[in-house]
Amino acid sequence: MQKILSLTLKMTAIAVTLGVLSGCASVKPEQLAAVEAKASSAESAARSAESAAKSALDAANAANAAAAKAQSTADAALTCCGENKDRIERMFEHTMKK
Repeated sequence: MQKILSLTLKMTAIAVTLGVLSGCASVKPEQLAAVEAKASSAESAARSAESAAKSALDAANAANAAAAKAQSTADAALTCCGENKDRIERMFEHTMKK
């Protein structure tokens, strides 16, 4: 995700630079300022998206760890349940033999 955002940011900077270089003779200072403002806005949006993506990744990693812990607890409970069932069946069989 970071590579995509970085690539987008680089491509935007390249496009702005090429646009400025190709039309320098006919570009007014106001137009250049508008382009620079849009480039800054795009860069800010890309950084914000990168930050949000990192936060989402951190949350997903935390959820994955919690799910793994829950799975481990469930597996342990299932094992214990099976052992208790076997013990009760042995006790019942022992009682029936008497």
